[in-house]
Amino acid sequence: MQNIDSNSPPSLNEILGLEKRVWTALVEGDAQADRALLSPDFLGVHPTGFANRDDHVGQFANAPTMASFELSEAQLRVLTNDVVLLSYRADYERPGAVMTEVMLISSLWEKRHEVWVNSFSQDTPLERQ
Repeated sequence: MQNIDSNSPPSLNEILGLEKRVWTALVEGDAQADRALLSPDFLGVHPTGFANRDDHVGQFANAPTMASFELSEAQLRVLTNDVVLLSYRADYERPGAVMTEVMLISSLWEKRHEVWVNSFSQDTPLERQ
């Protein structure tokens, strides 16, 4: 987690850096880092259904879930100095995959007890044209 000045809203780069740490945990298979970045009441809305923090962290049971990723087209919507919505495009490959997948993702980040945590994420697969 990262301390960001509470007198002003965080920058796009600051929040995007936190989001990249979640993705890096997926690549490295680091369940502890993933858990630390998600709020206890985390809700994920995925093509496969709803997920809580334990579900998200549980995907590391056997191995990393991502081989590589690239985030682009990032936008930050500041709701308050302590609540922001990050939306972006994720191009990624799963381990052993031969094809890159693409999703549009929105992540809600909240500053709780002086620490930024991801409390909500919605993943929308992007159809190839």
